[in-house]
Amino acid sequence: MSPDTTTMTAAATAPDAGIAPTIVLVGHGMVGQHFLESLAERGLTATHRVVVLCEEPRPAYDRVQLTSYFSGRTPEELSLTDAEFIKEHGIELHLGDPAESIDRVARTVTARSGLTVGYDTLVLATGSYPFVPPVPGKDAEGCFVYRTIEDLLAIEEYAKARATTGAVVGGGLLGLEAAGALKGLGLTTHIVEFAPRLMPVQVDEGGGAALLRTIEDMGLSVHTGTGTQEIVTGDDGAVTGMKLSDGSELPTDLVVFSAGVRPRDQLARDMGLTVGERGGITVDEQCRTSDPSVFAIGECALAADGRVYGLVAPGYEMAATAAATIAADEASFTGADLSTKLKLLGVDVASFGDAHGATADCLDVVYADSRSGTYKKLVIGRDGRLLGGILVGDADAYGTLRAFTGSVPPISPEQLVLPAGAGAPVALGPSALPDAAVICSCHNVTKGTIRGAVTEHSCTTVPEVKKCTKAGTGCGSCVKVLGQLVNEELAASGVEVDHGLCGCFGQTREELYEIVLALRITSYRTLLDRYGREDARGGDGCEVCKPAVGSIIASLAPTIGADGYVLDGEQAGLQDTNDHFLANLQKNGSYSIVPRIPGGEITPEKLIVIGEVARDFGLYTKITGGQRIDLFGARVEQLPLIWARLVDAGFESGHAYGKSLRTVKSCVGQTWCRYGVQDSVRMAIDLELRYRGLRSPHKLKSAVSGCARECAEAQSKDFGVIATSNGWNLYVGGNGGATPRHADLLAQDLSDAELIRLIDRFLMFYIRTADRLERTSTWLERIPGGLDHVREVVVEDSLGICEELESLMTAHVANYRDEWAETINDPERLGRFVSFVNAPDTPDPVVGFVPERDQIKPDLPLLTIGHRPQALGSARAGETPFLEGSAQR
Repeated sequence: MSPDTTTMTAAATAPDAGIAPTIVLVGHGMVGQHFLESLAERGLTATHRVVVLCEEPRPAYDRVQLTSYFSGRTPEELSLTDAEFIKEHGIELHLGDPAESIDRVARTVTARSGLTVGYDTLVLATGSYPFVPPVPGKDAEGCFVYRTIEDLLAIEEYAKARATTGAVVGGGLLGLEAAGALKGLGLTTHIVEFAPRLMPVQVDEGGGAALLRTIEDMGLSVHTGTGTQEIVTGDDGAVTGMKLSDGSELPTDLVVFSAGVRPRDQLARDMGLTVGERGGITVDEQCRTSDPSVFAIGECALAADGRVYGLVAPGYEMAATAAATIAADEASFTGADLSTKLKLLGVDVASFGDAHGATADCLDVVYADSRSGTYKKLVIGRDGRLLGGILVGDADAYGTLRAFTGSVPPISPEQLVLPAGAGAPVALGPSALPDAAVICSCHNVTKGTIRGAVTEHSCTTVPEVKKCTKAGTGCGSCVKVLGQLVNEELAASGVEVDHGLCGCFGQTREELYEIVLALRITSYRTLLDRYGREDARGGDGCEVCKPAVGSIIASLAPTIGADGYVLDGEQAGLQDTNDHFLANLQKNGSYSIVPRIPGGEITPEKLIVIGEVARDFGLYTKITGGQRIDLFGARVEQLPLIWARLVDAGFESGHAYGKSLRTVKSCVGQTWCRYGVQDSVRMAIDLELRYRGLRSPHKLKSAVSGCARECAEAQSKDFGVIATSNGWNLYVGGNGGATPRHADLLAQDLSDAELIRLIDRFLMFYIRTADRLERTSTWLERIPGGLDHVREVVVEDSLGICEELESLMTAHVANYRDEWAETINDPERLGRFVSFVNAPDTPDPVVGFVPERDQIKPDLPLLTIGHRPQALGSARAGETPFLEGSAQR
């Protein structure tokens, strides 16, 4: 094997290569990785030897999110491949070692390194290659394609060293992504598109015009209806410009070709497989090629419906179909929905169904607002059915409209495209239903009963109506309608429903979150003065909205450009009591300290450090239910000294004081337990380190159990994970405490990557939509549609916001900083940790302790009488008879 190739394998856990049938996968992109996961889900990795030949030097990564690299996302964060997954399933992954020849008679594949592998089943997932127009100078220095991470790294290096102006050839999806990348690198950017409009496949002339205006307003120059004739170079052979087909010349230092892709089918041609006239490996509905032992999936395949699909979703379907067929299960791929919703250069663009109106006798309903860059077109059949549509600038209705496609919507098409306030009549709602209509079929609750709960039993909220009638306490699918009925009935009774957060803001917490995110507001004062109630503007706010807004700003800090340290500047005055000193205030004015112990795993050395700190500072120690160690009795001026000792030993803040992730419990899992089926400790550690410091409406607790015996009690957590033989089951909305709630199953048999992706989405959706101080359990019961709605949003991406949710979480992870370490390394920040500002070296004399069971406890009578008894000096080793502490009240 050549020295520049890498092999990731776990042959010791793989089936016997001399006995087990062998599956060889050629290509390891997004579709290839999904194929491997599909094999694992069906148990085929346990019965087959699986060999993967990957051309790139890195395993599969998220090519859809490629441009996010220029927003700070690292190649490692783009990765879709968990090394543990490869190891666990015994997959032999050869990086930087592509297949170069295939012998169908001998059934062998030979790689570039000389490695030869025999196969029983061969799967081609070679993807596509960028199309570069055959123009003179296309290979000059400074010309690039936009396809892989290596392409991006090369573009970035060249742009920083030698370019001030860049041009993108191609105005489709990838072309606009590439243009955004060049703009992000600080280059003056041009887009050259041969078609008369941008994104000609997805949008029509009107949509293209709206997109053009918005992109030009961003400072990019767009040249449509013209092609590239020649790349002009200087004496050194580097790019200096482009000659266009309209006779003009465009000065540029860098050119990115993004003019479409072509199927990579050369291997198939060389081995004699049937390919399409215009390219693509011909496959049947089971994704088999003309050789029954060879499959082709993804962009290299010409599907049974005669299409080559360039979207990842159809590729995933093909991967699952191939895996199912190999497992002798029934499955077929006959085509896919090409509906898409994207955010390109910050602009929402969506198309669905028959977007271009190819159906005979169809009609268009169009709304366009050139000032806001909004364009909406619906294609309607003669019988009133919604056939498709295009949305540019405002794609919020994409999920709803796509769901209506193929049916007659319950309201007129005009109402579906007109924005609020533009003259659209009110849509029909539950108010049109008769009182005898059953709203909650689980408990047979009628509309009349719900109205009676409001009018006769004085219920004013959905939870109160639920308690009174049981409506919405079953499957939860009626909760949205229930909320509408309650509000309508209150309004009909003359009761004004004020959903505002408090007396300062008329908006809900969810609405304030959206305002802060959309407008990048980093100051509570700015938010209050611009969006507060009229009589609250210019004031000081209240104790309800200040911590709520502080939490919103903290959770969005990396995205909106705010300082993530909660005790700097204005943020310090917004925090709840515990956050003021990054520790938990106790009943006698002292503080407790909880260092993070991810997954409950700790070394003997770290245990000793905690013991020594507790001994040296005379602290009470207690093991918590979350598998951590709590240290009680610290004075405020002692906090930085204690943190310094802990940080030096490798500890960090456990955020026990904040509305944030507290802990991720775990059992010992398959590493030690004979019943364990997955490594629950490793997963718990990964989750805790990923979500540490995440500010949220309320505290978050989690747990990971290594088998169905559930020793970690995952189903009583805000998000809990239980191992299965096929992966992980994810439960959400659980709660212990005064109102216990069993968590609901959100998704099952997830791979590591799928699990983390869903938790990312779930947490950010909760943070986005929950009320102030609302636990996930309450939120899940209150949110319209309940669990089904949450599943549609975070699993099925019904609202098209999952990309944004994942991006927000990625920003949090990338920008996490330990608050304890940030404090002890900054003298100015240390200045706040005193009992008395005018006497910083004086401890608060009203905090005392008495001995109990070889430790200490608060001296509560001392707080009543206001002086210190003389006889309690032995409570803390090494101190004077006065057991002085501090109080911050």
